[in-house]
Amino acid sequence: MDKKSYPVEKTIARELSKNMSPDTKIRALSAKSMPKKKGTFYISILNDALDDLSFLPQGRIPAKNEWVLFHADPCGCSWLLSSKPHFLYMAYKYVFEYFLDREISSFTPWIKTISFHVEKSTFDIFLTQYARMMRHFDKENHLKEYARIGFSHVEVNALACDRPIEKGVPGEFYPEFYTYCPALDQFASSSLNKGIYTEKYLERNRKLLKSHAKTALKYGLVPGLLCFEPRSVPEEIFKKYPTLRGARVDHPFRSFKPRYNLSVVHPAVKEHYAEMLTNIMKEIPELEFMTIWTNDSGAGFEYTKSLYVGRNGGAYLIREWKDDEDIARAAAENISGFFSTLLEAGKKINPKFRIITRLESFYGERKHLWPELKNGVDVEVNSLLTSGWENHYRHPVYSDIRVSGSALQNRLDKKEIKPSQDLFSRKSRAFFFHSFGSHTNYEPLLGIPFPWLVYEKLCSAHSLQIKTLSHIGGISPPDSVPFSVNREIFRKFQLDPNMDIEEAVSDIAEKYSSRERASSLIKAWRLIDKSVRSFPPLSIYSHYGVVWQRLFVRPLVPDISAIPEKERAYYEDHMCTSVHNPNKVDLSKDVLFDLISKEYAGKCFQRINQNVLPSLDKAVSLLSRHKASDKAFLDQYWRARALKCLYETLRSTAVWIYSVYEYLESEEPSKRTRAKKLLQDMIEREIENSRRLIEIWNKAPIDWMIVSKTEETPFIYGENFPDLMKKRIKLMQKYRNREPFIDRKFMFRVKNSPF
Repeated sequence: MDKKSYPVEKTIARELSKNMSPDTKIRALSAKSMPKKKGTFYISILNDALDDLSFLPQGRIPAKNEWVLFHADPCGCSWLLSSKPHFLYMAYKYVFEYFLDREISSFTPWIKTISFHVEKSTFDIFLTQYARMMRHFDKENHLKEYARIGFSHVEVNALACDRPIEKGVPGEFYPEFYTYCPALDQFASSSLNKGIYTEKYLERNRKLLKSHAKTALKYGLVPGLLCFEPRSVPEEIFKKYPTLRGARVDHPFRSFKPRYNLSVVHPAVKEHYAEMLTNIMKEIPELEFMTIWTNDSGAGFEYTKSLYVGRNGGAYLIREWKDDEDIARAAAENISGFFSTLLEAGKKINPKFRIITRLESFYGERKHLWPELKNGVDVEVNSLLTSGWENHYRHPVYSDIRVSGSALQNRLDKKEIKPSQDLFSRKSRAFFFHSFGSHTNYEPLLGIPFPWLVYEKLCSAHSLQIKTLSHIGGISPPDSVPFSVNREIFRKFQLDPNMDIEEAVSDIAEKYSSRERASSLIKAWRLIDKSVRSFPPLSIYSHYGVVWQRLFVRPLVPDISAIPEKERAYYEDHMCTSVHNPNKVDLSKDVLFDLISKEYAGKCFQRINQNVLPSLDKAVSLLSRHKASDKAFLDQYWRARALKCLYETLRSTAVWIYSVYEYLESEEPSKRTRAKKLLQDMIEREIENSRRLIEIWNKAPIDWMIVSKTEETPFIYGENFPDLMKKRIKLMQKYRNREPFIDRKFMFRVKNSPF
């Protein structure tokens, strides 16, 4: 170790010492020279500090790349080196997994260049976001796993309490959205807002932030923040500073009171933000980045086009009668100024500090904002080829469907290179999203394998010489998902982008099971991969809506509104919705969004019938053969069964939309009869599907689903899940024979209306 050692060097030294003789000594030495000395094991982070490289071929390390190195000399001296702290632990675990049984005399220096120099975890639903109260979750093991498989950066800020402190009004859902991406003012105050939140509350959140950061550093990871900013603030601030009111940033369909943020144009507000960040970083100077998401969940920039209530804001940015172009330019300058304020404040404490933002929300300001992205302001994107939330990429199986963000976006276009290089020339970077965990793919399930899809996205990004990726949603927690081929494929790719995918999958299968059974496990993975890549996405339902819209536990009947409110309350009380949201009675809509058309729903359930469920049936059958005697097969068997239940419920959702609309829009008796038959068939299947889910809940010896250790919330199911399923079954049986109906005026209902 270097005498100015990194925490990860000490971590590895301590782990090594546990397997050595009691008289083993750990000493901090200078990295300038590491001579061969019998019985010495050097552990160090190096760039060009090492003078003596005589044990390396030609005395060289990989230039202009991140790298890791291990060498064991016949004399009994060993070296474990890395160009960056965040890759040292990965190298250590890999070496001790694969090299311990080799003869020292056979060793040549093991040098690997790292495929992705920055692999950032974004919006980890388990560690920092809305599933952070998941049962059986070990935070340290989760962060250790990030380091083991080759991640570099992690976001570490989370609320310490289960529910947000945001105050609402009776009947509204909106406060719940503040549970994720907590803003800076949840961790520190400034001279402007001191006393708005109690110091005890701030200290509790800050204590958790420090704990996460310390653990991340222990394994070499770079800690940072993810905040929705500029976020709304309590009205008490505006009573004291009425001229600092900024934009209204709440969603008017989900919120029953206006929420405003501070006008970041104002110098006092900029000082406020700089002071908050400074106060946080004084306690945690190792924070190296701040990711900013905006224009959603109570956050937004003044006069940007995508704010929920249009271009609005305070008095300082524009005057009346400006046209749209002038407003867009002013808004972009304001955004850039806010980033600069935070960047400057962060760099004063940590010179490596950077700002990262998503671009989708700025579609109205994109052309004015793009030139301002420079000198440490980075972006996270699904694609640089779109200006908003459009989907540039086609589904891997269905050319008529465009996809974005999930594992189904399994490639990157060569056209991404030019804008990416443009940013790099301005000392900024583009982080391209990828996802091989629950979020965006199969939430709330855990550990679904699709290794070939994972590999395809990594391979595509690497072929374009992209070095910065952002994994969205968090990896599967290792304590709940011990057999994760997806994680292992990423780990192998980080160390060898030229790997043979079939050999890699085979190696993992043998490690998890045995050489004799590996081929059967691989066949099962291939069948599940085929099902996942053949699934046609169903808007928010195949993203997070199975939880947020309570699809697993709400009854799918021809006329949902026929169920009395009291009987619906068991799921609507925890549903991500307002009292007048049409989604409560119409699965094709959410607030004013048209989620899924009848035509698309009709295609979807047929494609699920033909291309998704048959492969899963075969996988379940294959895995069942060895589940009694093989832990890996047992684990994957229950996950495959759970995935089939999820896809069945999503199929039922598509059938509901198609059949109900077909019945209501058609005047032909034969079409209406067919629609009703489809509905009845779906209801019967979904009742059986619910029973299978209850069986899995009762019998599966694994964590197959995200479940809360404390309470049910709109973002996570609780221990009462099987009881809710039983209520669902009863309601589906009770109301299954109603005529299909949608109350088209549902959203205009007003309780106790005088009219």
